[in-house]
Amino acid sequence: MSSDTVSAMQRLQALRAHLHAVGLQACLIPTADPHLSEYLPDHWAARAWLSGFDGSAGSLLVTARFAGLWTDSRYWVQAQQQLQGTGIVLMRAGAPDVPDTLAWVQRHLQAGDRLAMDGRVLDHAAAVRWRAGLRACSIELVLDQDPVAAVWSGRPALPTAPVYEHRPPHACRTRAANLAAVREAMGVAGARWHLISTLDDIAWLLNLRGADVEYNPVFLAHALIGPDDTRLYVAPGKIAPELASRLAVDGVVLRDYGALGQDLAALPSGQSLLIDPARVTEGTLVAAQGLRLIEAMNPSQLFKAIKNSAEAAHIRDTMVQDGVALCEFLAWFEAALAAGQTVTELDVDARITEARSRRPGFVSPSFATIAGFNANGAMPHYRATRQAHARIQGQGLLLIDSGGQYLGGTTDITRVVPVGEPTTAQRSDYTRVLQAHIALARSVFPVGTPAAVLDAVARMPLWRHGLDYGHGTGHGVGYFLNVHEGPQSISVRAHARAHQDMQAGMLTSNEPGLYRDGQWGIRIENLVLAVAAEQNESGPFLAFETVTLCPIDTRCILRDRLAPEERGWLDAYHQQVRSRLLPHLDGAARAWLLARTERL
Repeated sequence: MSSDTVSAMQRLQALRAHLHAVGLQACLIPTADPHLSEYLPDHWAARAWLSGFDGSAGSLLVTARFAGLWTDSRYWVQAQQQLQGTGIVLMRAGAPDVPDTLAWVQRHLQAGDRLAMDGRVLDHAAAVRWRAGLRACSIELVLDQDPVAAVWSGRPALPTAPVYEHRPPHACRTRAANLAAVREAMGVAGARWHLISTLDDIAWLLNLRGADVEYNPVFLAHALIGPDDTRLYVAPGKIAPELASRLAVDGVVLRDYGALGQDLAALPSGQSLLIDPARVTEGTLVAAQGLRLIEAMNPSQLFKAIKNSAEAAHIRDTMVQDGVALCEFLAWFEAALAAGQTVTELDVDARITEARSRRPGFVSPSFATIAGFNANGAMPHYRATRQAHARIQGQGLLLIDSGGQYLGGTTDITRVVPVGEPTTAQRSDYTRVLQAHIALARSVFPVGTPAAVLDAVARMPLWRHGLDYGHGTGHGVGYFLNVHEGPQSISVRAHARAHQDMQAGMLTSNEPGLYRDGQWGIRIENLVLAVAAEQNESGPFLAFETVTLCPIDTRCILRDRLAPEERGWLDAYHQQVRSRLLPHLDGAARAWLLARTERL
């Protein structure tokens, strides 16, 4: 039994003892922090610390006799491995026979039981849903306790990285203009105040960046926008005096990170406060009980999702830098294998980061690199570790999903590279995924089309053959911000709402896939920018401009399966990649690019 397994068992035992001591029958630990971030500072990684499962999504439910980890299909294989021997049951969220956490609690807890969640990390919309669901079963919801904190000795401190300014030429909007746009939206909603807790919204709003959350250039803060000033709640010492002075010019007042509650409580009773119920926590709102809440999406969500022409230009330039780094890496990788060198999944991660670090404007990876060889590639969010990783040798497919944070944009790309001679079955799967990718890339659709509707466009080439994949097809991407952002989501699981309509300027991933458990995984991902297409008697239309620049490996294609228009798209894409990247490459990387962009 591994030390990680023993630790998880001991931590569960300690948590259960604490629950019993304080009269609680159950505890739910989500993957969240007070800002509802996707990637968490170590201080808030309670679910990972307790269970040993380190995927980026999941909720852990603990009772006296049961512990279950709910996570989606991206993580089922990984979770099964990491939970082995801990006594924690993998609950395959989304599977038809698996109830969600609320339904499970309603079915298994008794009337009069008490269930605890840390209200500081539970979004308001979820709190409303849980209260209603538990009230119907006479189960009490306790939100003012954090049971994990009682048993987590040595809990990491909050991060202290400094905040810095995102400045021109890469910052293409002024702080004053951002604040004015949000205040105008507040007026339309009838709100005097607006509370923002999501870190990417705050970073965008104030043209600030930080390093408190791994991979995302954001910092821990809340913001309260009023009619006359904007209060930024951030830990003392994180903002230098010179920057504080520049913020003050735009009416931004610095307040201690912990002062939000008292400021909310001090607002005159009955005044209107705009909140996004999915992006502010119940614990944060405890102090706002005397205010009239107006619930709507944070206006900044849509503002930052629609990139302006200057940002789009920087994104295109950034894609050149990222593409050059990838060509240099892939040329090295193929040469290293041909020379018989030992190359592991860890080497792939290190070499890609090293290649990107040489490019101007590079800041950091935009997420943990996924380098999965053969069976490891079948886990969509696999991550190699020193304790468990594969050597790349023999025959098979290597899936590489990586990205970078640059001052001029955020990148996210997936490529599959053959090692040795791919089999007919692998070529077949690869070709189907490529056809799915091309189908979405070539789409033309009316302005106002819900992003979720486009998901079927990508899946149809797979559905025709009884094939599918468990993740979404596309997520929004920030501008030197979070690699995953909304409001648009090209996914079967996304609800088609007005604010998720695809609009010109939205940057979104195009990443269909296909996964053979225990064998291989295939995903082909580019970023696409929604652009104006044409206008006719049916109205205005949009299309996708593919902005990612890196060859799609043609050695895995069954060429006779591609239709003429599919061949034409791939040839045109490779000509674009060649023309944009060739002036920036020399030597082995240049030769590699020429070979990999030959016409079909």
